[in-house]
Amino acid sequence: MNNRSTTRRDFLKTAGAAGAAVAAPLVIPSTVFANGEKPGANERIAMASVGIGGKGSSDASDASRGGEMVAICDVDEKRLEGADKRYEGAKAYTDFRKMLDEMGKSIDAVTVSTPDHTHAPAALMAMRMGKHCFCQKPLTRSIYEARVMGQVAKEMGVATQMGNQGTSGGGLRKGAAMMRAGRLGKVSEVHVWTNRPVWPQGGERPAPQEPPAHLKWDLWIGPSPMRPYGPGYHPFSWRGWWDFGSGALGDMACHTANMPYMGLDLFDPVSVQATTSGHNRDSYPKWSVIEFEFPANDWRPAVKFFWYDGGKKPDAEQLGIDKIGGAGCIVVGSKGKLFSHGDYGGITKLFGDVDDSNEGLDYAKSPGHFREWILAIRGGEPARSNFPDYAGGLTETILLGNLAVWTANEPETEGPKVAWDAKNLKATNVEGLEEIVKPVYRDGYILDA
Repeated sequence: MNNRSTTRRDFLKTAGAAGAAVAAPLVIPSTVFANGEKPGANERIAMASVGIGGKGSSDASDASRGGEMVAICDVDEKRLEGADKRYEGAKAYTDFRKMLDEMGKSIDAVTVSTPDHTHAPAALMAMRMGKHCFCQKPLTRSIYEARVMGQVAKEMGVATQMGNQGTSGGGLRKGAAMMRAGRLGKVSEVHVWTNRPVWPQGGERPAPQEPPAHLKWDLWIGPSPMRPYGPGYHPFSWRGWWDFGSGALGDMACHTANMPYMGLDLFDPVSVQATTSGHNRDSYPKWSVIEFEFPANDWRPAVKFFWYDGGKKPDAEQLGIDKIGGAGCIVVGSKGKLFSHGDYGGITKLFGDVDDSNEGLDYAKSPGHFREWILAIRGGEPARSNFPDYAGGLTETILLGNLAVWTANEPETEGPKVAWDAKNLKATNVEGLEEIVKPVYRDGYILDA
């Protein structure tokens, strides 16, 4: 993986070109494409969706417009009942493993829009069967899973995309291109903050209860250690638990840090360090501040990246910003600063002597985030946020911050600086992080083939 920076830089220069093209309408009946065949412009793609509630509702809808929905899966039978009416003819399942076993020969592509802890098990099973895969952000719950997702996607030659839709935004791409062109000068700092968590976090587990009859609790737990059902896990607050989610950082940084990641090659940091509100290593803290250190590469100097959540924010006055709002990003260069308000990137304001013109900038217009994946399935260039070249590295970078959060469990006390060996996915100076890097799956679920 040492050549990652070269691979990703070359990809960023070329991937947008095909994305700017417009393919023929998606029509005609479903055909399953095997042995490396690509669907023609007028052939339907047989789609299956794992997770059809929440964000999964819109992902499944997008999939049905890009192809023909042949199977749907959700551990919540109430959601399945509603989806049955929207996707007539699609076979319904509560277990993605059974769906893929029974329907594998009838499926071309799969969307995965579940809680974080089941992203990798579902997506890896599908990709190992040769299915194209769209997976919600963060790509995985753990760093190791993100690495394996990229490797398997590359080995199987499948078209992939992560659901960080801001990647297709023209403003985000322009901001990234400006950084790469040196418009901000030498960038030394990046500050990113969010209004998350907006769910309960930092407390004790809910009192055990019998799960609702419509919820398949064992399947919801999936690969994670079994625990009793309680209110506050399904359908939303799972994000605040180490066994299921990735906290505020995992939830939003794949969006809010996306532009500087694209513009500055912010992968493979050498260290992370955090201060938090304190936590019990079962639920994530109420707030955290994390510092990532990225070494210089062959085209930019070393960069420090600061993350803030739970109401913590950078010092706006010190950075020369009047008002920064609930979420955003500030990139600090020697010639000026770029301020991006909100979660999805784009340029809100430039400070200093910064050229804002498009002249000489190398970025392409996207046909639409989900559309990029459909075109890739049809044999076009990879979607920008594909697993091997982009989304896997972004997820690895983001989730590394949670190693620092894990070690900073004492309230308002800076945790140890975690030195990181990205090649070997190993903390070199702090013990006890192995299962945070690589989870142990419950019987019945497969990580490593």
